[in-house]
Amino acid sequence: MAHDPGTPTAHAVSPDSGEHWTAEGAWPVAPGIHRIPLPLPMDGLRAINVYVIETPDDGSPGGGGLTLVDGGWHIDVARDLLDRSLRSMGAGFGDIRRFLVTHAHRDHYTMARVLAGELGVDVALGREEQPALELITSGTFDESPFRAILRTAGALEVAEHWTSMGDGELAGWQLPTTWIDGDQEIAVGDRTLDAVHTPGHTPGHYVFADRAAGLLFAGDHVLPTITPSIGFTVPAAALPLGDFMASLTKVRGLPDLTVLPAHGPVAPSSHARVGELLAHHEERLGDSLAAVPSSADDGAVAGATALDVARTLGWTRHLRSYESLDWFNRGMAVMETKAHLDLLVARGDATATDDPDGVRYLRTV
Repeated sequence: MAHDPGTPTAHAVSPDSGEHWTAEGAWPVAPGIHRIPLPLPMDGLRAINVYVIETPDDGSPGGGGLTLVDGGWHIDVARDLLDRSLRSMGAGFGDIRRFLVTHAHRDHYTMARVLAGELGVDVALGREEQPALELITSGTFDESPFRAILRTAGALEVAEHWTSMGDGELAGWQLPTTWIDGDQEIAVGDRTLDAVHTPGHTPGHYVFADRAAGLLFAGDHVLPTITPSIGFTVPAAALPLGDFMASLTKVRGLPDLTVLPAHGPVAPSSHARVGELLAHHEERLGDSLAAVPSSADDGAVAGATALDVARTLGWTRHLRSYESLDWFNRGMAVMETKAHLDLLVARGDATATDDPDGVRYLRTV
């Protein structure tokens, strides 16, 4: 949610539709591939793009029907719209043969998991999402596990406002039928998709590259108008921002592809957007470091918490103050700031000391 000076999402027109990217429809983005935006119930992103790949009945995996990349949030309005959009293509739920899910956030996973169970079809997900799903379905926690992360960030008041995670029907949080392990090729009809592990936004995030068609099903890894959240995952990753930036570099090693993002319009160049995202986070690292007191400064012995640093930064493209955010977005801001500070520590630019009121950081230079 950090400031990212790209095209404002609120005005983003997608080239496949010629309309705002959230406009209802099954929009053809390439031969045999449609983009279906589905609504989100309480999210500033407004919608998620589900991609439908049509495959011939040639006996190959996923052949003779539809493979969906991501599934949407399992709410009635989104389910009805997915049904209506598929019917506009001359298809329906009964034609779905498989779901390939980029990661286990509920706006991507829960509809896929519920429909896969009803239809008896495969739903595939990255193996590194297993700990999060097992935590959600275990029922062994009395409060949101994110609260512990917020406390280590010094955001004690924010932690008290965060509700439990995994709310809603349990069916959407069941384990997938197939785990994706490592980078591999996945046959989808007569296509071959490269499943590329891209941890960062979540530990088990995957993108799917159709090199022959020049397309990247990017999930939340490469978004054209915003930066994906970093640090919003449990169990907590050690260096989520380091993972994310390494994954961006990995995707830049692929051919330059058209970006089919989960949120926002279709974008022309994965290389260009990856470069912007890497530059943005380097700038953010510099801003975060500048807000941390130096170990050489008088009175700086205590150091700064992630909350202290988050209060000095601007949030969203409008550079809103931390205090102007609601409680949920304050939590997101603090966790993202902590991810930047932890990477600075790993780079040797700062030190971290545990404290009952939150980890405290000091600049080493």
